[in-house]
Amino acid sequence: MSGRLRKLVLVMMVVLMAASGALAAERLILATTTSTENSGLLAHLLPPFEEKYNVRVDVIAVGTGKALELGRNGDADVVLVHDRVSEDAFVEGGYGVNRRDVMYNDYIILGPDSDPAGVRNAKSAVEAFSLIAKAKTPFVSRGDDSGTHKKELAIWAEANIEPAAPWYMPVGQGMGPCINIAGEQNGYVLSDRGTYISYKTKTDLVIVFEGDPILFNPYGVIAVNPELHPHVNYEQAMNFIEFLTSDEGRALIESYKMEGDQLFYLYR
Repeated sequence: MSGRLRKLVLVMMVVLMAASGALAAERLILATTTSTENSGLLAHLLPPFEEKYNVRVDVIAVGTGKALELGRNGDADVVLVHDRVSEDAFVEGGYGVNRRDVMYNDYIILGPDSDPAGVRNAKSAVEAFSLIAKAKTPFVSRGDDSGTHKKELAIWAEANIEPAAPWYMPVGQGMGPCINIAGEQNGYVLSDRGTYISYKTKTDLVIVFEGDPILFNPYGVIAVNPELHPHVNYEQAMNFIEFLTSDEGRALIESYKMEGDQLFYLYR
């Protein structure tokens, strides 16, 4: 190969490598709850977003508390979580910006169809928890500082009950595993509706209580503050926020169903 040809080949290789780098997808780190992953929603939402913005979304699915901690530490670019009190504190503390409402569903109490604690007779979530405590029937708790765990603790506090072993079982697991453990224990668990719908063919647990306004479960999305963490991918974080709240993103959320059951609902 002549020197001139070799030089031409090298130039072409450099051009191809540069083009390949330009086409390579950016990376966006999303810290979110186990419920958005366990429910299957992310598998429905993310591919259209990734294709539209040429970005690869790396998902860290943990409890809301841990997701917000990742955001505070600059270990995520954007968070999608469900505990409004914690979300507001995150923004007010300067860790996040541009919070938007995304969707909502509700929490439900699951238990064995035999309902040994008589939870179906309860008139409120607080009364339902009180009946479980009185019967000392196994209750599986997330125990992981997730949005679901925070809601559960708020209900126990409202009932003036400090749950304790052996019937109270904090397991430090995500929502799906907690449902499985509660089923194995023939016990109760507080679940978000979306995860239960995606798991109900895998468990014998049924809904024994629902409908109390205290069980409302809103989700919000927040970009990690680039002034605090300049390395975050703020541009793609904002693209993600805009996508979730756009007509396209909202249509994807609303269309996500399992056997006709709606998992998440939109604000109107």
